[in-house]
Amino acid sequence: MSVVTNTTTIGAIEAPSRRNTELALLAFAVAIPVFAYLNVGLAIDGKVPPGMLGYGAGLTLLAGVAHLVVRKFAPYADPLLLPLGTLLNGLGLVLIWRLDQSPRLIQRATNAYGSFSPDAPKQMLYSAIGIAMFVGVLLVLKDHRVLQRYTYISMVAALVLLLLPLVPGLGSDVFGAKIWINVAGFSIQPGEFAKLVLAVFFSGYLMVKRDALALASRRFMGLYLPRGRDLGPIVTIWAVSLLILVFENDLGTSLLFFGMFVIMLYVATERTSWIVIGLLMSAGGAVVVGSTASHVQSRVAAWLDPFGCLQTAAEGTNMANACDQMTQVLMSFGSGGILGTGLGQGNSDLIGFAANSDFIFATVGEELGLAGVMVFLLLYGLIIERGVRTALAARDPFGKLLAMGLSGAFALQVFVVAGGVMGLIPLTGMTMPFLAYGGSSVIANWALIGVLIRISDTARRPAPSPAPNPDAEMTQVVRP
Repeated sequence: MSVVTNTTTIGAIEAPSRRNTELALLAFAVAIPVFAYLNVGLAIDGKVPPGMLGYGAGLTLLAGVAHLVVRKFAPYADPLLLPLGTLLNGLGLVLIWRLDQSPRLIQRATNAYGSFSPDAPKQMLYSAIGIAMFVGVLLVLKDHRVLQRYTYISMVAALVLLLLPLVPGLGSDVFGAKIWINVAGFSIQPGEFAKLVLAVFFSGYLMVKRDALALASRRFMGLYLPRGRDLGPIVTIWAVSLLILVFENDLGTSLLFFGMFVIMLYVATERTSWIVIGLLMSAGGAVVVGSTASHVQSRVAAWLDPFGCLQTAAEGTNMANACDQMTQVLMSFGSGGILGTGLGQGNSDLIGFAANSDFIFATVGEELGLAGVMVFLLLYGLIIERGVRTALAARDPFGKLLAMGLSGAFALQVFVVAGGVMGLIPLTGMTMPFLAYGGSSVIANWALIGVLIRISDTARRPAPSPAPNPDAEMTQVVRP
């Protein structure tokens, strides 16, 4: 009888990284905005715009740098998030440049400030800073679970960011909303960054407290109500949201702040009662502030009857400005029809102030029509879907909650901006992610994409191969 010994090692199955797929999608994500840029130039001047080559080279460089960093430091990340962000950012640059060419906007800015400064070059700079932030997130944040250590530090940082606009000499009041701070000649919207920090706090807090929050002490009208002492966190968040509304007149940030917490609370506890309680508290807070804050009252009036309030409002007041802008926005959507008037051939510049920021979606509705609006909403929906998919694939509860919170915040921002511009809900003063002019928004949203890519890389990364065990041998007895 002889004994044959064979030692084998079974390695992990290598998962595809999908980086080549991402590169191919990035090529389309760059080419589409470049052709849109050409389309605008031909529509306005009948010739190829002189800045098209520089624009295309700049966008290609930014996308290429981001792709190389993802390929090196997050090789198993979701392949769609970066191309989707690049496509939306590139199209936003085209729309901003298109509005820069409007004679009416140029004349209006010259009359008001003595000169006209185009916004598209500044937005390209903000986009480059956003990509740098994206790269920084991937280089510094090797493991998203490290953020859990900073749960309560994140809470303090978020409160500081939200209260900065109220500091005398630092905050500024723009058309009734105190959501900006001036630093070294730049205007920054701290609320855009606060949503990221708040998502970290909510994820760490709910991961520890979710079992207590899921407990129900009584049943009322078909709903399982939590214990009284467990209502403390949501009441606190509701109160802070109301304070932001009252003192900063910022309907958008407070809605985003509170809505993100309710979404994450529902995901953590699976209790429908939290959603109902959150909606009731949101409605109550909106009624209270809507009846006391004049800035919010103007937006509600412009939402309910923009054409009627335009005739009755005193000229030069916030009410008149809000109603005038809303009527122009609705007429822009109406004149766009199904397929739109064509890039560069609309009149959405009649909206005036914030045409390229808060109301840039109206340009989409007029020049690309209902079809274009649905395409943009589909692109945003894909980012949200990939974020939710990342949350489902995450292997740790903190990563699941963080990915869901960031995706929920992104979805809420898209909803309140698109809903406000299209007349579904009152305007909130927020900007469309990646599309609208504004440095704070584009930088914060690129950081958001960076965190989602880091979580997805961890979730999709194959498990390491087990170390060979010398004691685990296959022994076969061979009989003569």
